[in-house]
Amino acid sequence: MRVFRFGKVPGLRWASTYSKIVVTKHGGPEVLEFRTDGDLDALTGTVADDEVVVENKFAGVNFIDTYFRSGLYPNTPPFTVGQEGAGTVVTAGAKTGSFMGKNVAYWGNRTGSYASHVKVNINEMALLDSDADLKSAAAIMLQGLTSHYLVHDTYKVKKGDWVLVHAAAGGCGLLISQMCKNIGANVIGTCGTPEKVELAKTVGRCDHVINYSEKDFPEEVRKIVPEGVHVVYDGVGKSTFEGSLKSLRKRGMMASFGNASGAVDPVAPLALTKAGSLFLTRPTLYDYVADPAERQARVDDVMKWLKTGDIVSTVSMTFPLSKAREAHEALESRGTTGKVVLAI
Repeated sequence: MRVFRFGKVPGLRWASTYSKIVVTKHGGPEVLEFRTDGDLDALTGTVADDEVVVENKFAGVNFIDTYFRSGLYPNTPPFTVGQEGAGTVVTAGAKTGSFMGKNVAYWGNRTGSYASHVKVNINEMALLDSDADLKSAAAIMLQGLTSHYLVHDTYKVKKGDWVLVHAAAGGCGLLISQMCKNIGANVIGTCGTPEKVELAKTVGRCDHVINYSEKDFPEEVRKIVPEGVHVVYDGVGKSTFEGSLKSLRKRGMMASFGNASGAVDPVAPLALTKAGSLFLTRPTLYDYVADPAERQARVDDVMKWLKTGDIVSTVSMTFPLSKAREAHEALESRGTTGKVVLAI
């Protein structure tokens, strides 16, 4: 195995150690430990032929990170949290030398992006222009690809469809809403504060926005579209699930893709029959990007739309890597809008 590594290159750091956020036991945000003792030589010395080491500039913060941290999703401590980021390639394997010095954005199942340096498989990254906005790129990969498969495959939204999007002022919610509007669908968003309602209207371009802290959203949905919506995109989970089913028309699709308020209780199939022969799915991104050609097509679409302005990545809060605990606290308080990122 041949490994290529940068030495003293302007703008790139090189030392024997690197910084990272480590989880040594499952729990709340308090279990996130900031460490500066990562062995950089060990990290770069184990790069496979189809891998690179990226010096991170930004890492995206997502609810799935909190699921691994808490133990809701299985992962054995100790581990470094994080699913996505963007930065510069500083080490390459035998087959990835062409990426040396290039800017990339990446995503992956437990890549450990809350770190100054991370090892990435080239099948889980996208090459960026030299002048690319790395913060926007880090912010959009996971949520952009998730929104893409939900809107274009889980339920293939069509012009004229009625769509209900929960947490419409959040990272995924804003992107789902924008993608649906680009197709020509009618979008109803839900949020919990007046400020979020305004963001869902202006950035997400929702046709209607319901403040579910003030009104019963299933009732309000039925006022807008009496027969119910074609599809619900629900990343909130436990607190909105029953209301989501009540908002669907007969044979509608319930896409439950997140657990921001907690995991949904077990569902009896007969409940779907009684609600109107509904379809229920609990999808995950990795089943929609397993095929390399499909994965690249999604990446190409998201990056193209970001460049043309057809979708906008909204970063609401930026924390330094050492403040990852505070970033998780902000995210789980449900008080954030748009995307939360870590600057590294």
